[in-house]
Amino acid sequence: MAIVNFEHLLDQAESLCVAPPAGPPRQVDLRRAISAAYYGIFHFVARATADEFVGRVRRREARYSLVYRGLDHRHLRDLCVDLAKTSPPRKLAPFLPANGIGASIQAFASGVVDLQDKRHNADYDPMVRFNTADAHLAIATARSAIARFERASATRQKAFLTLALFKPR
Repeated sequence: MAIVNFEHLLDQAESLCVAPPAGPPRQVDLRRAISAAYYGIFHFVARATADEFVGRVRRREARYSLVYRGLDHRHLRDLCVDLAKTSPPRKLAPFLPANGIGASIQAFASGVVDLQDKRHNADYDPMVRFNTADAHLAIATARSAIARFERASATRQKAFLTLALFKPR
């Protein structure tokens, strides 16, 4: 299985922001850059969940692909909306660390929601115009959010990844 490298998606997004010899970058390139920034963070989470539940050394196994593909955009968004709040919903409490999800995961969750909103606008709203600064901001948001996630404790990361795959019932 060839895993999508989230860093390559972010690098691609940056390359799409480069202006051609004459004039600013095309709208299609800026839209693709914003979309790639979101997909960079999405594939970061997909890889992290599969690494956590199957293992990095098993990336070529079908089970790894099953977990990687198990991440759902809607569920990820709903979870991130809940975790970005000052107080997450009670339904999540049993699955969170005793001292809460923490500021780093909250910031990561906010970044996911923001980028998904921007991706929807970039991919589906023909009335919105983007400029280079919009695309650079989306890329910076993705990189910053990923860095925040990586700074969170292993316990908080695991809580997030578990909730990203499994809905509390």
